[in-house]
Amino acid sequence: MSFVDELKSAVTPRTALLVVGVFALQLLFITSYVGALHNPKPTDVPFGVVAPQQQVATVVADQLGKLPGDPFDPRVVATEAEARDQMLNREIDGALIVDPRGRTDTLLVASGGGKVLSATLEAMITTLEAANQRLVRTVDVAPSSSQDFNGLSAFYLVIGWCVGGYICAAILAISAGARPANRERAIIRLGALALYAALGGLGGAIIVGPILGALPGSVAALWGLGTLVVFAVGAATLALQSVFGIVGIGLAILLIVIAGNPSAGGAFPLPMLPPFWRAIGPYLPPGAGTWAARSIAYFKGNDMTASMVVLSVWAMVGAAVTLVVSSVKRERTAERIPPEVPEHP
Repeated sequence: MSFVDELKSAVTPRTALLVVGVFALQLLFITSYVGALHNPKPTDVPFGVVAPQQQVATVVADQLGKLPGDPFDPRVVATEAEARDQMLNREIDGALIVDPRGRTDTLLVASGGGKVLSATLEAMITTLEAANQRLVRTVDVAPSSSQDFNGLSAFYLVIGWCVGGYICAAILAISAGARPANRERAIIRLGALALYAALGGLGGAIIVGPILGALPGSVAALWGLGTLVVFAVGAATLALQSVFGIVGIGLAILLIVIAGNPSAGGAFPLPMLPPFWRAIGPYLPPGAGTWAARSIAYFKGNDMTASMVVLSVWAMVGAAVTLVVSSVKRERTAERIPPEVPEHP
């Protein structure tokens, strides 16, 4: 057998197409991660200003509103207490409290939402205040745990849950065919995924909480979130496999790993990401899960509704598509079986 014949035998057209697909995923991985994270800078950061009426317009419009690159989206807040409430409700990411009687103002930050962003806000406001011959003291209203370096534990926790979800779904498919043979088989796979999701959610919550002490907050709440994240990602992967076969695993990686991870607001919070990643992040499981995990850990569970809706939609649509496709497949298979012809005496 010649080398060409050996090559044709070793690398089938289907294998060649899969290799090309992997090559494309590799390039997309590099493009997505480097594109999202190579040059982080704040843009339109929701930022409150508490100042006397005669000063507030100057601070908002002239000082913050005219900075190059539009790093701030400043808004007037009536009192310091209201600014703190808005930060704990995750409506704003920082606030400047102007002292009309002195030369030292107060900057409110929330490092639990991302240490990189809070440090960037502190550096920018300190420089701005110095230019106006004023001083600033920083108060962290939602500080991250001392065991949570750079506030990344919530992100890594959610990424672990996502990885478990799509790998579990991939294994269920590879073991007995990417497309479920019938609706009953699809129900069994979804049931097995739900059990795995509950165990994976609990395991992750215990590891980051009681065992490592990396994240504060309710273990039960993190368990529930983890169960939903794992099931949502796994159900979406099962759905893609049901429709596209083994290629669906690659599509799941494209959505969750290549698009979802760099846009999740983990390494750099959303206001520091480029527009494309900032726009898609909240609607993908890694971004929705990271936001919810930080809310549980540092913001008293506030502002989680949108994230939970996103994850629930992924879970329900994924399960529904898996069941529908498996049902249609069974009906088509039944149509191909010729009916029995009764024997005539």
